[in-house]
Amino acid sequence: MIEPNRPFRWDLVRPDHLGSLPAGGPEPDLWFLDDLVDCAAKVLARSDNGELYFVGRSADSVFDLLGGALPDPGRLRLLPLSTASIDDWPGGRLHPAEVAQLRTNLGAHGLSPAVLAHGSRPIVFVDVVSTGRTLKQLLDVLRDWAADDRADWPAVLRRIRIVGLTRRRRTSPNTYRWQQHADWTRTVPIRNVSVEPALFGYLADYQPKLTRSFGRYLWAAAEVREPARDDRTRRALAEAVAIVEAGRTPAVRERLARVLEREPAISEPWLRDLVRRLLRTPRT
Repeated sequence: MIEPNRPFRWDLVRPDHLGSLPAGGPEPDLWFLDDLVDCAAKVLARSDNGELYFVGRSADSVFDLLGGALPDPGRLRLLPLSTASIDDWPGGRLHPAEVAQLRTNLGAHGLSPAVLAHGSRPIVFVDVVSTGRTLKQLLDVLRDWAADDRADWPAVLRRIRIVGLTRRRRTSPNTYRWQQHADWTRTVPIRNVSVEPALFGYLADYQPKLTRSFGRYLWAAAEVREPARDDRTRRALAEAVAIVEAGRTPAVRERLARVLEREPAISEPWLRDLVRRLLRTPRT
């Protein structure tokens, strides 16, 4: 029987087991915090009150900030997955053992088509987006899986939403919009969050990450279940812990609330209730 596999990542919302790992280095410089808060608030507002899955590693900091800030972070999930090696797949195909492992890993996150087809709350995939390739490949995997299992694919699609974090550009009639350049994007609702270029570049290209990129060669690898303890990981851990702690502060929670109040979705009761709880409910 195939066992699900996922990279180890510390639970930063309940960090009792961290010990002294984040200590000993310089204080993290959260120079991007205000922009990160604004981005996180817009992700929430554009989520249709769904379950948020942060795909890959690029948006981990949004996950960490919301994990610290939200009164109930139970609908936030990390989805470790890299499809960057798809171009190396012979004929664009995976080996059957890789397909089985990937499906097992996704199923452990509640993302099997059989489960998705019978739920009610939206499933929202959040990712830093350039071309949308990773999101397309994820949907392709789910579609093929649904076909093999004779699951109700239209019912699955009705639950799926995408929130893309895109690099902020000057608006013009010729501005590139990734979702306008692929037919598959017409099958699911897509909302974008425009991110300041410095923050976008940091999240997508330069930020030290807590986990290794989880591509096909590691989907079944036992080594990913062990924490790394090198200097780069320690720096990444210290920054992630600092982001969670920042999310717990009244200043960040109030900024989240104020950005949410400016979003069109504030007309919806679930978002108004969330704003009230952000402003009134202390975090310990």
